Amino acid sequence: MSLDKKRAKEILDAFKSLKIAVVGDVMLDHYLFGNVERISPEAPVPVVEVLSEEYRLGGAANVASNLASLNVQTFLCGIVGNDNANIIMSKRLKELNIENLNIISDKPTTQKTRIIASHQQLIRIDWEDRTPFLDFKIILDKLPKDVDGIIVSDYAKGTITENLCQALVKHYPFVSADPKPHHKNFYRNLSVITPNEKEAKAMLNEEDILTLGKNLKTELNLTYLAITLGPKGVAFFEDGAVHTYSAKAKEVYDVTGAGDTFLAVLTAALLAGAKTNEACELANTAAGIVVSKIGAASTTMEEILENI
Repeated sequence: MSLDKKRAKEILDAFKSLKIAVVGDVMLDHYLFGNVERISPEAPVPVVEVLSEEYRLGGAANVASNLASLNVQTFLCGIVGNDNANIIMSKRLKELNIENLNIISDKPTTQKTRIIASHQQLIRIDWEDRTPFLDFKIILDKLPKDVDGIIVSDYAKGTITENLCQALVKHYPFVSADPKPHHKNFYRNLSVITPNEKEAKAMLNEEDILTLGKNLKTELNLTYLAITLGPKGVAFFEDGAVHTYSAKAKEVYDVTGAGDTFLAVLTAALLAGAKTNEACELANTAAGIVVSKIGAASTTMEEILENI
């Protein structure tokens, strides 16, 4: 049965009573927007005349931003540096009322600078150190004990380890994750993971999505598994059953961060008491909204209700 606006509003209204902590690879997304009208005389490269500059929360911080924009009481814990990028990120987290539990280390804050001209990304510049953060107990000690659930946002930048994931499963009743295929064994016994089709196939060598999903869910002993299929929608696996949901995007402009949005909304909806089909439809709708925006983005309750 399709989700109607009244039921969607009931679920979204319940978000404000939730407490969710996001643990993972926090990033700062830096955008330079400009025009290109000539080629450099120094090398055969375009000269970008910068017209505007913008900073956004990325990675695990974007997951937290998505939760906060939907009125969830949100906590964020990742690894940052003692640097300007962390100062900018901390200010943004404060503006969004996200509880900043980030741990300052000798690693730099992960930052990605994208140079965009005429709606085309010309180049991306990354500052990062992917050395694993092995003292997972520091992260555990930072996290509040009374949250309704934990979201693990794994971008393979070093924050998420197998020991951390398994400790989270022991300490919290609901743990979801956006996985990285080569970390497959990290996610044993989680409540739900949300790989895309390419990631799921890299986690298990199987082309048929239905067989793949059933086997992956069993192997990792997951409560649920959601495989996002881009324009083909979502395949959701639970208790021996599989359900498919069509994609909701009206116009795809930029898929950056769509997985963050899907994971955030799916987790919050399940924790708010939504049935699995309702949670999938809400998450699918939210992801369909953010792909029509440039860069990592979030959505609002009003936008979701307009698109139900």
